[in-house]
Amino acid sequence: MVNQKIQQLLENGQGSAGRALDRLPKIVQESLVKLLGYPYDYPQLDSFTKCLMAAQLKQGKSGFIGADIDKSRKEFENQIQSITHKSTHVQYVEDIRLPLQSGTVFARHYHPAPNKKLPMIVFYHGGGFVVGSVNTHDEACRIIANYAKAQVISIDYPLAPEVSPQSLIQSCEDALAWVYQNRRHFKILKNRIAVAGDSAGGNISAVVAQRALNASYAPQAQFLIYPAVDFKSRHPSFFAYKDGLVLTNSDIDYVTEYYATRHKVALDNPLISPTYGNLKKLAPAYVVTAGHDVLHDEGKIYAHKLRQNGTKVLYQDFEDQTHGFINLTLVSGRSKKLLIEMSKEFKRFWDKNS
Repeated sequence: MVNQKIQQLLENGQGSAGRALDRLPKIVQESLVKLLGYPYDYPQLDSFTKCLMAAQLKQGKSGFIGADIDKSRKEFENQIQSITHKSTHVQYVEDIRLPLQSGTVFARHYHPAPNKKLPMIVFYHGGGFVVGSVNTHDEACRIIANYAKAQVISIDYPLAPEVSPQSLIQSCEDALAWVYQNRRHFKILKNRIAVAGDSAGGNISAVVAQRALNASYAPQAQFLIYPAVDFKSRHPSFFAYKDGLVLTNSDIDYVTEYYATRHKVALDNPLISPTYGNLKKLAPAYVVTAGHDVLHDEGKIYAHKLRQNGTKVLYQDFEDQTHGFINLTLVSGRSKKLLIEMSKEFKRFWDKNS
C-alpha cells in the first residue's frame, strides 16, 4: 500500500513527492528504499537520492541518454520541469542572443545586483553534450549567481550528435570571447571572467580554458563540477558506480558514440579529453566530485594533474552524493545546501587567487 502511494506520488507530481520524501527522517527513507526493492548496495549514498533512484528503477527508468535522442532530450527537460516549484529569485534575469562568428547562440544572463560591477561566470550546462539546455540548469545558475555574488551567463550551445566536438567547442569558446569583448556593456569587474559547468559542461570549461590559454579572453578561474575529462580510460569508480544511479555505463557508451566515435575523434584527443591536454599555466581551478559517480576518479586525477603542473587547485569531494546532484536542488535540501556552499567556496577561492 505504502509502496503504491509513493509510486503514485512520484508519477503524478515528482516535485511535490520529492520535497515530501526529502522531509522524511533518514531511517524512513532507508526503509522505503528496501520497500521499493532497490538492488544496489551503496551504504554511504545520501538516503534521499537512494529513494529517488529506487523509485526510478521501479518505474523501469535507467540512465538518461538512449538510442532515441529526441526522446532523451524531451524527458530530461520534462523531468526538470516536473520538479520545478518555485525558482530562486535573482534580481535580474534576461534571455539574450549572442551573434557569434560560428552562428547565433542563445544565452541567459543572471545578475544578482544590476547596479554593481561584478565578476562574470560563463556557464556551460551538463547533459552529456547531447541533452540539456539553459532551462534544465536555470535553478543551478540562479543559486550560483546569488551565492558566488557574480553575474552568470548560461550558454545554450549546439548539441551533439548534430554538431561535432570541433563545432560545439568553437561555439563555446566564441561565447567566452564575445563576453570578454562586451565586458564594458556587462560592467564586468576587471580581469574577472570565469568558466564553469557540470559534467559535460565541466569538460567544456576545462577544454575552453586550455584552448584560450594565450588569448586576451582567457578565463581567470575555473569552476568544474563533477567534470567528464577522460573518454579513454576506465577508472575504479566507473566499475563501482556504473549501475542504478543517475549516470550509468550505458549513458557513457551513448555519449562516447554521439560525441566522439560518430565524429571520428580519438578518445585521448584533448578536444574531448582535457586530461591529455596542456595543463601548465592554466587558470586556478575549483574541482568538485561526487563520491558515487562513474566520473569520480577522473575528476580527482584531473585536479591532481593540474596541481602537479603548477595550477592552483581547490579539490572537494562530496562522498554521499552522486552525479547530477546540482539538478536536484529543487527537491533536495542537501543538494541545495551543497551548491550554496560550493558557490561561496568558489567566490572565496577566486578572490584569494585573483
